[in-house]
Amino acid sequence: MTPLTPKPEQVLLDLAEVCKVYRNGEAVIRALDSASLRVHAGEFVAIMGQSGSGKSTLMNIIGCLDRPTSGRYRVAGRDVSRLSPDELAALRSRMFGFVFQRYNLLGTATAVENVEIPGVYAGRRRRDRLARATALLKRLGLGDRAGHRPSELSGGQQQRVSIARALMNDAQIILADEPTGALDSKSGEDLLDLLRELHAGGRTIVLITHDPSIAAQAERVIQIRDGSIVSDTGAVLRAPSPRPKAQADFNRHSAPLADIAEATKTAFRSLRANLFRTLLTLLGVVIGVAAVVVMLAIGNGSQQQVLDRISAMGTNLLIVRPGAPGVRSSGDTATLLPADAEAIAALPNVEAAVPERNSRVTLRVGNIDYQTSILGTSADYTRTRGWDMAAGGFLTADDVRGYAPVIVLGRTVARNLFPDGEDPVGRYVLVRNVPMQVIGVLAPKGATPFGNDQDDMAVVPLTTGFVQLFGRQYLSTVSVKVTDAGQIDQTESAIDNLLQERHRTVDFQVRNTASILATAQETQGTLTLLLASVASISLLVGGIGVMNIMLVNVTERRREIGIRMATGARMRDILLQFNTEALVVCGVGGLIGVVLGLGLAIGAEWIGFPVLLSAEPALLAFACAFLTGLLFGFLPARKAARLDPVVALASE
Repeated sequence: MTPLTPKPEQVLLDLAEVCKVYRNGEAVIRALDSASLRVHAGEFVAIMGQSGSGKSTLMNIIGCLDRPTSGRYRVAGRDVSRLSPDELAALRSRMFGFVFQRYNLLGTATAVENVEIPGVYAGRRRRDRLARATALLKRLGLGDRAGHRPSELSGGQQQRVSIARALMNDAQIILADEPTGALDSKSGEDLLDLLRELHAGGRTIVLITHDPSIAAQAERVIQIRDGSIVSDTGAVLRAPSPRPKAQADFNRHSAPLADIAEATKTAFRSLRANLFRTLLTLLGVVIGVAAVVVMLAIGNGSQQQVLDRISAMGTNLLIVRPGAPGVRSSGDTATLLPADAEAIAALPNVEAAVPERNSRVTLRVGNIDYQTSILGTSADYTRTRGWDMAAGGFLTADDVRGYAPVIVLGRTVARNLFPDGEDPVGRYVLVRNVPMQVIGVLAPKGATPFGNDQDDMAVVPLTTGFVQLFGRQYLSTVSVKVTDAGQIDQTESAIDNLLQERHRTVDFQVRNTASILATAQETQGTLTLLLASVASISLLVGGIGVMNIMLVNVTERRREIGIRMATGARMRDILLQFNTEALVVCGVGGLIGVVLGLGLAIGAEWIGFPVLLSAEPALLAFACAFLTGLLFGFLPARKAARLDPVVALASE
C-alpha cells in the first residue's frame, strides 16, 4: 500500500454537539444526542456500541452519507453543512473509503469492475483505473479472481474486494462498519490484519463494531450508548512515517464522452441482468417504431401514387371546358369551337393548344365487340399529355389534315379487342361500321386519382371524328400546355380574357392542373400525418412502458444507487446512468423496430399496397424512439438521483 503521511496535529474529523433526530408521526427519535469527538490523521479508532446505540448513524454522518440535524461537523477543516450534494460526493470520493458489513458489491459486475467504481466517478481514465484496480486485487491476494462476480466469491474474498474498492482513490480515511460481522473467524482475523496494515501505512481507520474483542484491535475506543458518547480512551498518535510523493487529486471528472461511454457499458450490463423484463420493454418500443415506419411508408406510397396519376395527366396544363362554371357540360355543349383552340395557341407562354372531342362508341374486331371512349384530337396530344407509345406511332398532322381513317388504341382496349396477345398495329377495327386501321398502341398510364382507367380509350384524328363519328363540330376540351409553369396563372388569366372577348359571356371553365396537384399534395400530406399520428400512439404507449420499467428499476436498485453515491457518484452521474439505460432500451428497440418496419413495408408492397420506402421515415421513427427514451427516462432518473444515500444503502 502507498504510505500516507500522518499528521498527528491535524484534526481530520471534528464533530461538535452533533444531533440526529428522526420523526415518525408525533414520535421523536434521537439517534445521536450532542455527540462530540475529534479524530486526528493516522488514528485507528473503534466506535463501539450495541444495536440501536447510534453508532451506524454516527458513521453515516462521519462518511458524509447523512447530515446532522444540528451541531457542527468539519472534515479536514471544511464545514460539511455548507456543501452541496455534489460537493459531498466529491468529498466522499477523495477522503473516504467504505467497507460495509454486507460488502455492498454490485452483483452484475466483476470484482475488478466493482473496484473500479470510485475511479469512474473520480474521473480516472479507464486504462489507469483498470491498472490500479488489478494491482489492488493482486495486493490483496485476489489477482486470479478479478474476473469473477460476487456470487462466485467467498465472504472473505468479497470483503477484500470491498477494501480494494475503498482504496481505489487512495482514500485518507477508511470507514469500516461491522466489517467482520458476516465473516468466519479466520476471515475476520485476516481482515483485521489487513486493517492494521493499512493503518501502519498511514491511513486513518474508523471501525464500527459491537464486539469488544474487535474494538480492542484499535488504538482508541469510543463507547456510544443511546446516541451519546459515554467514554473515549483518547487518541494514540503515532510518529509520522516518511513523507511520500504528493497524492494525485482525483477530484475531477472525465470528459462527457467518457462518462457516456461508461454509462452505456453499465446500462447494457444492468439490462442484461433482467433480460426478460428488458425484452418486454423493448417490445413496446419495437411495435411503436415499426408502426410508424410502416404507416409512413404506406402513406407516402399512397401519396406518391396519387401524385403520379395527376402528373400523368400533365402538371403544366390548363384544361378549358365548355359550359359556365358550376354547370355540368358535355361534348355537345356548343360553346367551345376549334377556332377557340387556334386562338389560344397564339397566346404568349402557350406551347400547344390541343382540341379534343370525345364520345362513347362500340369497337369491333371479328366477333369481339368492346364499348369504350373515343377521342378526336390533334397530333400534339401525346406531347401535351406526356404520353409515350407502347407500339407503332401516333397521329400525324397529315392524318388530321387528310381525314385519315386511322386509330390509336389504349392498352385496355387493345387487350380486350386482341385477347390472344396479337399485335394490333396494322389491323383494322370497325368504329360504327367504319373500318379504321390501327397505327399504334399507347403506353399504359393506369387509373386517374378518381378511379377512371386512362387506358380505356381510343384516339382518332379530330377531323375524321367530326365527319365519321361526332357530327357536330364542337369541342369537349382544349388542353393547353404552357411553356413556363411559373407563369401558368398569368396564362390562365389571358385565356379567360380571350374567351370572354370571343364569346361575349362566361360559358367556359378553365382548370389548372398545377392547383389540382397542390391540393392533392396537401390532402395526402394530411392523411399521411394522420397515419403517422395514429402510429405514434403505439410509440407513446411504448414510452410509458419504458418509464414504468425504469421506475421499477429504481425501486429495485436503491442499494446499488446508494453504493454508487457512497463511492463518489454525483446526482448528475446517477441521472446520466438511468437516462442512458432508458436511451439504450429505446435506441435498441428503435433499431429493431426500423428493421421490422421496413420488412413489414416490403411485405405490404408484395401483397399490393402502395409503398414508398425512404430514409426519412426510418430516421424519424428512430429519432422519436430516442426522444421517447430521453423524455420518459428522465423522471425515473431524477427520482434515482434524488435518493438519500443512507436510505438507499439501507434498502433490501
